[in-house]
Amino acid sequence: MPGMVLFGRRWAIASDDLVFPGFFELVVRVLWWIGILTLYLMHRGKLDCAGGALLSSYLIVLMILLAVVICTVSAIMCVSMRGTICNPGPRKSMSKLLYIRLALFFPEMVWASLGAAWVADGVQCDRTVVNGIIATVVVRTQIWCPVTLRRASPCFISNRTISGTTRSLPRWSATPQGAPSCRSRTTDYDLVGGDQLNCHFGSILHTTGLQYRDFIHVSFHDKVYELPFIVALDHRKESVVVAVRGTMSLQDVLTDLSAESEVLDVECEVQDRLAHKGISQAARYVYRRLINDGILSQAFSIAPEYRLVIVGHSLGGGAAALLATMLRAAYPQVRCYAFSPPRGLWSKALHEYSQSFIVSLVLGKDVIPRLSVTNLEDLKRRILRVVAHCNKPKYKILLHGLWYELFGGNPNFPTELDGGDQEVLTQPLLGEQSLLTRWSPAYSFSSDSPLDSSPKYPPLYPPGRIIHLQEEGASGRFGCCSAAQYSAKWSHEAEFSKILIGPKMLTDHMPDILMRALDSLVSDRAACVSCPAQGVSGVDVA
Repeated sequence: MPGMVLFGRRWAIASDDLVFPGFFELVVRVLWWIGILTLYLMHRGKLDCAGGALLSSYLIVLMILLAVVICTVSAIMCVSMRGTICNPGPRKSMSKLLYIRLALFFPEMVWASLGAAWVADGVQCDRTVVNGIIATVVVRTQIWCPVTLRRASPCFISNRTISGTTRSLPRWSATPQGAPSCRSRTTDYDLVGGDQLNCHFGSILHTTGLQYRDFIHVSFHDKVYELPFIVALDHRKESVVVAVRGTMSLQDVLTDLSAESEVLDVECEVQDRLAHKGISQAARYVYRRLINDGILSQAFSIAPEYRLVIVGHSLGGGAAALLATMLRAAYPQVRCYAFSPPRGLWSKALHEYSQSFIVSLVLGKDVIPRLSVTNLEDLKRRILRVVAHCNKPKYKILLHGLWYELFGGNPNFPTELDGGDQEVLTQPLLGEQSLLTRWSPAYSFSSDSPLDSSPKYPPLYPPGRIIHLQEEGASGRFGCCSAAQYSAKWSHEAEFSKILIGPKMLTDHMPDILMRALDSLVSDRAACVSCPAQGVSGVDVA
C-alpha cells in the first residue's frame, strides 16, 4: 500500500502493484525468447555467410539477455505477490530487484543498436535470419518496463451539460403518439436555446407514452440550484404530475455538493426544519416557477378534479420531496414518490412529518439513499480499518472481483484477520490518523459507531416511508441465466444508515435498472409489500 521509495523519492505505485504488469511482460518476454531460439535452431546452418558469425553471436547473447530479464521479471512478480496490502515487509527486496531490472535496459539497448548496425552494413545471409533480427530490434523498442515510475495524474470525467431551455407548450398543440424522431417543431411552441432538434423532448415522449397535448410545461433550463422539470397530465391516474430531473450535468453535481444545512422555509408545525442546502435551493426554484408563473394554476384549470403528484429520481427525488412539503399547505392531497433519493436530505423531524405523503423507493445496495456527509466519514474509517486488517494480497482480491464480474458467484471475499487482534493497530495506516483527526474531532479508529457530526453537517435523513426492493438470488452474467426476481418490503430508515460496499452499489442507482426491477416486481404476482408498521399512517402507493 505505501508507495515505493526509489532514487530518493516516493512514487505513486506500491510494491504489490507489479503482479499483473509483471505477468504481461513475462508472457511477452517468454514468447520472444522462444521465437529467437526457434529462429537460431532452424537457421544456424545458414549462418556461414559474410557476417554470419556476428549474427550468430548476436542471437546467442540476445537469448542470454532475455533469459536474465525473464528471471528478473519472474522474481519481481513473485515478490510482489508476497505480504498483504499493509504488510510490505515480505516485499522489502523489491527496490533492489527494480534497480537490477532498470540496469538491464542499458545492455538491451546497446545490443539492439549493435544488431541494427550489423544488419545495416549489408550482411549477406539468409533473409529470414536478417528479417528476424530486424523484428527483434523493432519489438525491443515496443517493450517497456512493467513499472512506469511517475506520479499519478488526475483523471477527469466529462459531464454532458444540457443548455438552458424553457418551453411553454400551448394546450392545442398535438401530434400522434409514437416513437418521436429528432426534428424541429418550432411551429408548435417557442424554442429558447438548446435542443434545436427536439431530441430531449422526443425522448420524454417516447419514455412516457404521452402526447404533446398532455404536457403543460417542459423546462430544460439547467443551472446550479435550478433543475429541469416537466408538468404533465396523467389522464389514466387522473393526476397532475410534476417530474424533477436528477443529476445529469456538472451544474447538478455542484448542487449535490452544496451539502451544508439550512433552515427550510415551509409552512408546517415542525420545529427542526434543517435540510440539504443545494437540494433545498433547487426545490425552491421549481416552487417559484410553479406558483409565480401560474403553471400549476393552468394545469388545474384544465383538470380541476385531478390530484397533484410529484416524482423525481436521485437529486430530483430529493428535490421532489422538498417541493411536495412546500406545496402541501396549498395542496393538502399532494403525494410524492421519490426514486432513489439521497439519504442526507433533511432533519429527523421532517423525515417523520413526511411519512404520511411521501414514499421513497430504494433498490438493493444503492449508494445514494445511504449517502450523507456523516456516512462518508464513517465509510472512510471503515475502509481504512478493513485495509489495515486485510490478510489477502492485493492481486487475489482483484482476481476474485474479476471472476465475479465475468462469471458471477459469491461476491463475498473474507479479507480480515482471524482472532481478536482487529481492535488494536500498532501503527496508523499511511498517517491516516493525523489526517482524519484533523477533520473529524470524533474520529476513533476502533469505534464502530457513526462519527459525530459538526454543526455544519448535522445528521440528515431520507424522505418519507421507504420501500426497499431486493434481488432474490444472484442474476446471471451476460444474460446467460434467468432474469432476476425482486421482493419489496417497508423498511426503517436505520437500515440505510451505513454505506454498503458491493458490486451493484452504483448500478442499482441507475433509473433503467430501477424501472426494470419495478416492472419485474409488478409482473410477479407472488411479490407483495408487507403491512405498514403500527403507529404509521398509511400512504397510497398505487
